[in-house]
Amino acid sequence: MIIGIDGYEANVSRRVGIGQYAFEILTHIYSILSGDKDRSVEIVVFLPSKPLPDMPKETAWWHYRVTGPSTLWTFIGLPLAIKRERPAIDVMFSPTHYIPRFTAVPRVMAIMDISYLKYPELFKTKDLYQLRHWTAFSVAHAAKIFTISEYSKSDIIKEYQVPRDRVVVTYPGLTMNKFTRVPSVRNYILSVGTLQPRKNYVRLIEAFSLFLKENKQKFSDLKLVIIGKKGWLYKDILAAPKHFGIEDRVKFLDFVSDAELPSWYKHALCFALPSLYEGFGLPVLEAMAYQCPVVVSNVSSLPEIAGKAGIYVDPEDAVSIAQGLLTAVRQRNLVQGRERITAGLARAKKFTWEKAARQTLDVLETL
Repeated sequence: MIIGIDGYEANVSRRVGIGQYAFEILTHIYSILSGDKDRSVEIVVFLPSKPLPDMPKETAWWHYRVTGPSTLWTFIGLPLAIKRERPAIDVMFSPTHYIPRFTAVPRVMAIMDISYLKYPELFKTKDLYQLRHWTAFSVAHAAKIFTISEYSKSDIIKEYQVPRDRVVVTYPGLTMNKFTRVPSVRNYILSVGTLQPRKNYVRLIEAFSLFLKENKQKFSDLKLVIIGKKGWLYKDILAAPKHFGIEDRVKFLDFVSDAELPSWYKHALCFALPSLYEGFGLPVLEAMAYQCPVVVSNVSSLPEIAGKAGIYVDPEDAVSIAQGLLTAVRQRNLVQGRERITAGLARAKKFTWEKAARQTLDVLETL
């Protein structure tokens, strides 16, 4: 069997969100096939640019096809590459919302979440048009749809009216890294994620300002550290610390390497992700794995992921978020806090990229 994979999202230097998902699934499929010589599978990865050094190496059963143009990739470059491929591929997997057009090959897609339908006002007009229309086309023509939580699966079925058996949940995993250096900031609350409205950072910053007002003496040097690249509609986020009078207490870090990130989790007093909507919330899993208490929204997929380890807050209420932060910080070294940390560590161990990749490969081989 020959499986084609769209490597566009995986082949980037700074991987977050769907880029990280695509890279991890791709590299773990490679590992599975490397250790299973009885599996008669070849992989062809289609790219608009040459593979980066950390992408899997070519073998007799793992190939790269580099072609262009990258603009309108799923409309032109990718369909033409699929048509030229000999022998022809049997199935095409796109670990993204967009499948290639103009091909009769069975296609499989991945949807992280449908926040663009739930909160359209949080997206740029151009991005929203593409997400709405291109995803709708892909869903209508996909043989299978992978997603990353039962919550997202329910949303996809409801919004797109697709049969339940066409949507397959493969939970993301965790890549554990050893600690490197200790963070330059001490005594801090951490949040990780792309700067975009859905992450609810403005309200988190407001909640942190309320937290500080109520606990001035005890937490006189406490900071809020937000790690994440600029996404879209982020100006209000960057302006929020000054607006709430705590600009000296909030630190934005554009990007932290995978080697450094574990130390930021490990040394934080707690981790906060009061998102309005999450398809999964990988940083929550990372925080739990590094024994950091987690304060998360009581909506979307976050209760499904955090389980008994989470301290749950109303993402629409800054007071609720502030109380969640206070509970996490106060109870960190008490019995309740230690129990949550233990529960989080146990929960994090249940999610692995190897398992997700194996489930993905099993489904692709049935088509």
